[in-house]
Amino acid sequence: MIARTHLRVFARLLLALWLAAAAAPVRAAPGPTHPAAEWAKIRGVVTAQREALIAGDGERAFGYATPQLRQRYGSAEAFMRMVGDGYRPLVDARYAELLDGAIIEGSTIQPLRLVMPDGSVLVALYEMQKQADGGWRIAGCVIAPSTVRSA
Repeated sequence: MIARTHLRVFARLLLALWLAAAAAPVRAAPGPTHPAAEWAKIRGVVTAQREALIAGDGERAFGYATPQLRQRYGSAEAFMRMVGDGYRPLVDARYAELLDGAIIEGSTIQPLRLVMPDGSVLVALYEMQKQADGGWRIAGCVIAPSTVRSA
C-alpha cells in the first residue's frame, strides 16, 4: 500500500482530476472505461464493504480488500482499528451516494459522496483492482473534503 503521505498527494491529484472532469461543460472524447456490468460489480464491492463496516463485521469488511492490503494489516482486527482511526466518516455518514467512477492514469477509481451528520460533505475515493478471478477488490481509499454542502 502507498505510504500515508503519498496517499494524500494521490488523493488531491485524483480529486482535482475528478472535479475538473465533472465540472467541464464540454467533454472531449471519453477516455478508457469499463462496461456497465463491471461498474456495477465495483459499486457492489464498495457498498458491501461499507455495510460490513457499519455492522462492525470486520471479517467481512476485510474480505473486500486486495490480498496486498490484507497482508499489510494482517488481521480483520488491525484493519478495523485502522478504519476507526482514519476512516470513521465511512461509518458515521448519515447518507452515502456512489458517484460515476473513472479510470485515471490506469487506476480504477470509484468515488463515494458522504454526507456527515453536521451537513459537511466528503468524498471517499476508492482505488479498485480487478483480481485474477475476475472479481474486484479495494486497493485503497482516501477521504477528501468537498466544496459541496448538504442542507
